[in-house]
Amino acid sequence: MYFFPTLSADELQRYHRAVTRSSEVRNHFDMLEWLQGDIQRYLPHDILIAAWGDFEQGPILHDIISPLAGVRSRSSNAQTVSPMMRELFARWNALGKRSFALHVGDGGFLLDQALLEHELGSALKRMRYATVHGIVDERGSHDCLYVSFSATTRLGKEEPGAMAAMLPYIDTALRQVSHLPHQNKTLAEPAGAAQVLVSQHYHLTQREHEVLHWVAKGKTNIEIALILEISAFTVKNHMQRMFKKLDVSNRAQAVSKLVPVAGRHGN
Repeated sequence: MYFFPTLSADELQRYHRAVTRSSEVRNHFDMLEWLQGDIQRYLPHDILIAAWGDFEQGPILHDIISPLAGVRSRSSNAQTVSPMMRELFARWNALGKRSFALHVGDGGFLLDQALLEHELGSALKRMRYATVHGIVDERGSHDCLYVSFSATTRLGKEEPGAMAAMLPYIDTALRQVSHLPHQNKTLAEPAGAAQVLVSQHYHLTQREHEVLHWVAKGKTNIEIALILEISAFTVKNHMQRMFKKLDVSNRAQAVSKLVPVAGRHGN
């Protein structure tokens, strides 16, 4: 990897101290403070966008971490951010899942005209290069893509290597941060009374109850895995146990159990 040979022995020690601080991250402020500290020495950037989900056909969630005014996750629009991240993920995948850098001219980054409506769009127009790398979750459905944007005109050979070296620490740090309020509102809706009654009547576990809730909402296994932050394989196991308790063989039959049970308990 080109990145490490560029560091002196003292820099290697400083780098190690910097990346191991990832274990101390607990919230978005910690994440921002960590990324804007010594990490800037090795991966200089103004905006970091992390996206995760099914980049080919499923939903994608994202976080934006930046010290720039107004460039925040809650003020961004998933319908405009997601196409950009899908395009970059496809490019990363085509390059053999290797980190790469992009350099643009005075126009900056703007892959969707609708981004102009948000502070993020204005900020991306000022960016001059980006470093891209991802993580494929072979055991679940939570592929992740990380893109760091910088307004500097310098594009060194070491940036892709630095991103590849630090990505496991960045990914670990972000996984320790809970969803923002607006993300929780999107991901977790309260279960209806019928679902609660079904869970009580058939002795479903809390997780089986949650899976049934999203099955009733028409979500696929992959979408449920993304929402509950578990693997699609785990969702399948919960579904099988839930079907056995409900004495059904498919999703439609499971959902059909809601009305009869609610009716019996309502009498």
